[in-house]
Amino acid sequence: MIKGRRLKDLKAELRKRRNPAKAKILQGFFKTGPGEYAEGDIFLGVEVPVLRSLANQYSGLSLSETLRLLASGIHEERLLALLLLILRYQKSGRSGRHKVYKAYLRHTRYINNWDLVDLTARQIVGDYLYDKEKAVLYRLARSASLWERRIAIVATFHFIERKQFRDTFKVAEALLSDEHDLIHKAAGWMLREVGKRDRAAEERFLKKHYKTMPRTMLRYAIERFPERTRKAYLNG
Repeated sequence: MIKGRRLKDLKAELRKRRNPAKAKILQGFFKTGPGEYAEGDIFLGVEVPVLRSLANQYSGLSLSETLRLLASGIHEERLLALLLLILRYQKSGRSGRHKVYKAYLRHTRYINNWDLVDLTARQIVGDYLYDKEKAVLYRLARSASLWERRIAIVATFHFIERKQFRDTFKVAEALLSDEHDLIHKAAGWMLREVGKRDRAAEERFLKKHYKTMPRTMLRYAIERFPERTRKAYLNG
């Protein structure tokens, strides 16, 4: 961290690293076209390792300026702001972590693509809620916002890493009737992560729900199973 650097300096540094050719590829990959889930999002073409380096250099940026950056229409600026929030959260005490967690949940309208969710929900929401009451996860799982629903399930990754699976199963159950493919993928991914640590626990959930769960969710959940077992689930 270099003291005295401000938001305008960070934005200038970011633009020096823009790559129009890469930006064009990313805008296709992240579905920014008309009617797609990230319609109108703007990319500079800056890769994540570069953003992480800038976040480390500007980790002293104030919370208010970080939240201003999060409100940007440029994808990499929002991602950079979220990386800064993670650094602030990790370096803070109890009250500071609470402040970052609350700021994150107040600004979910800007956490509006799957990479933004997946890089941050576990580190902030999951970490904060691990030893606390978790009703907020079930509120998020019922949200009209695709991204809040994804935050709900991906946040449980923090619990999974500590071999606490109950909330993953409960949130996944709440999302069984979800209509969006990005939710099916995220829930299946989390179920697969459970299975890496406790195959029997995952299979108990699957045996209860595999006949009715979305096909994509099931495929993601059983991806690491032996071929014979995968075929058995897929064939009912």
